[in-house]
Amino acid sequence: MAFPSAPSTLRSVILLTVLFTAAVHSNIAYDEDPLQPVTSDETVPVGGTVTLTCRVAESDNSSLQWSNTAQQTLYFGGKRALRDNRIQLHRSLPTELSITIADVQLSDEGEYTCSIFTMPVRTARATVTVLGVPSKPQISGSEDPVMEGETVTLTCTSTGSKPPAKIQWYKGDEELTDHLYMAEPLPDGLTYNVSSKLSLTVSSNDDNVHITCAVNHPSLAPGDQKSEQTLRVLYSPIIQILPEKGLPREGGKFTLQCLTNGNPEPANYIWERKEGDLPSLARPEGAVLYFSMLNKSDNGVYVCHADNGIGKSSGEYVLQVQDDADNIADPTAMSTSSGVDHAVIGGVVAVIVFILLCLLIVFGRYLIRHKGTYLTHEAKGSDDAPDADTAIINAEGGHSGADDKKEYFI
Repeated sequence: MAFPSAPSTLRSVILLTVLFTAAVHSNIAYDEDPLQPVTSDETVPVGGTVTLTCRVAESDNSSLQWSNTAQQTLYFGGKRALRDNRIQLHRSLPTELSITIADVQLSDEGEYTCSIFTMPVRTARATVTVLGVPSKPQISGSEDPVMEGETVTLTCTSTGSKPPAKIQWYKGDEELTDHLYMAEPLPDGLTYNVSSKLSLTVSSNDDNVHITCAVNHPSLAPGDQKSEQTLRVLYSPIIQILPEKGLPREGGKFTLQCLTNGNPEPANYIWERKEGDLPSLARPEGAVLYFSMLNKSDNGVYVCHADNGIGKSSGEYVLQVQDDADNIADPTAMSTSSGVDHAVIGGVVAVIVFILLCLLIVFGRYLIRHKGTYLTHEAKGSDDAPDADTAIINAEGGHSGADDKKEYFI
């Protein structure tokens, strides 16, 4: 084919284009060909930078070329062919041509072609996948406080993801899996809008608990995109009466404090004594009951009532005033260590009693085994005497006989 009227440069370009087109439509495979280009597929998020690398094992001084998805030449060897400042030369060697594309957009997705203009032209393709980065999720549905026992529905929404992002819910550190997920394509036909609905029946324990919606997507590191919403639960007050430290002593001062846990905090407190009116020296001031001077007559059950507008609750405390002579601790503040001491003393006494019983049993058995009649030398022969005088004579004779029977050995 000849081009007599065309400049030499133009003829070279036309020739390369013809060869390239023939190679693209050719089905010939070049296994283990040192001149066959090698590329790799790449994945990049929107706004990121991707590097396209084309290599050959050997060089015959033929130039490598990168073309975009529209078959427009980007770089031919080390020379720029397309005016796009986002595309830059990364490395140009006889066996390698690498370029970078910055600020990647969804429109950059597709197949890129690396060619080497030998006879025939050899090509390799690299697929660039562009990920649509999901937006920060938005939670709706819990703007106002909810009553204890009611069900609240929360909705989490994120847009712009490609492929569709996944949504995860957390209550504190606990993952919640029971939620409804939806993904809808956006008008651009490339990205998606994803949403999830979560329903919770709340209790007082859920007040001030953080509910987290997190987006899971290949373009993001774990935890990169998430939003939190704090639950506010309205519930009746829970009451505990706390006495001041130390025992309530007769003649001393003492206070009782009504501790409440409710939302909102109670605004009204009422103190009373079950057995009758409050003592004259007891002064209630909101959540605190002050005793300026205790008396034995102050003993009784004291009740604190609290109202926070959501509900009413009450708590009780048994007051037992001690005088200086009392060694009995307040039953509500009984020391655990004193109970342990009593248990130890009781155990020691039980062991001692057991040992004494064992000794008595052994001693009694000893006496029973050695019970009998013991005769002395003086009483020998007296058992057969007809009367007392004869018995005495026999006893004396027994002495003499004993003396007569003595033998001496020399």
